[in-house]
Amino acid sequence: MEDPQAYIESGILEQYALGLLTPAERAAVEAEAARHPLVAQELAADQRALEYYAQAHSRELPAAMRDRVLSKVLAQIAPAETVAPAATAPANGAPGPSASLRADVDALARPQPTAAEPGVRPIISAAAPAAPRRGLTIAASVALLLSLLGNAYLYQQWQGADNALVALQDTQNRVAANTLVTEKKLGEVSAQNAVLRDAEFHFVALAGTPDAPKDRARVLFNAKTRRVYVDVQNLPAAPAGRQYQLWALNNGKPVDAGVLTPAAAAGDRLERMKDIASAQAFAVTLEPLGGSATPTMPIQAMGTI
Repeated sequence: MEDPQAYIESGILEQYALGLLTPAERAAVEAEAARHPLVAQELAADQRALEYYAQAHSRELPAAMRDRVLSKVLAQIAPAETVAPAATAPANGAPGPSASLRADVDALARPQPTAAEPGVRPIISAAAPAAPRRGLTIAASVALLLSLLGNAYLYQQWQGADNALVALQDTQNRVAANTLVTEKKLGEVSAQNAVLRDAEFHFVALAGTPDAPKDRARVLFNAKTRRVYVDVQNLPAAPAGRQYQLWALNNGKPVDAGVLTPAAAAGDRLERMKDIASAQAFAVTLEPLGGSATPTMPIQAMGTI
């Protein structure tokens, strides 16, 4: 490596500190740190910055947890010492395996010195010059990066939840609309069934005339309530700009009983027409949209009570 500064700015030292490198890449970084004091200084600063961040965000474990773990380990070692102490002790008087294990556990239980042990050579010298300002900058950058990643994750979760809520509300609205339509249709069917079962209604069959021999319909007329319903059985689709109209013939005079909607003319439902006080016959003609004051000939279908 010819330029240590370019090597430092490549970001590989931060990856080393975060543990993102392969063993071969870590070995290469350690070799560069051993050859160049500036690289070793920057690597130490990066590691300290991560330690500061970890300490600032660490949580202290319960004090009793360490004692409980050591007690369980010591309890497992004690039976091995009491069952066969002679068998486990070497002939030369050296401590046995269980005694050595207990000694190791006791050593771990004691507070450990913070100074480096003699004979252990760290990868990076602790006496290397520090770079507090760059370390704080790196720590702030790492904290900012983690914060941005966390915020992005939370935003994605919120956005997903918001989209799911919108989809759920849309589904709920469609279900409510379908429910209203179904309830309306059920109400219409129930009302039509009541009319068909009412003995007070007279059924008047309307047969096609010579001008429209295939036309068929029937009128349900209640003289007491004056209600009139039409049940189309067979009427061809009305031409553009035209509409079927029902007439009540009272003493030979035609009385407007209303126009048929396309659904009623197609036979999809029983449709209520205008109330009629008195009639001896009913007829259907084809009129302009909205109906006429007097019937236009010819008559499509006709029937008498």
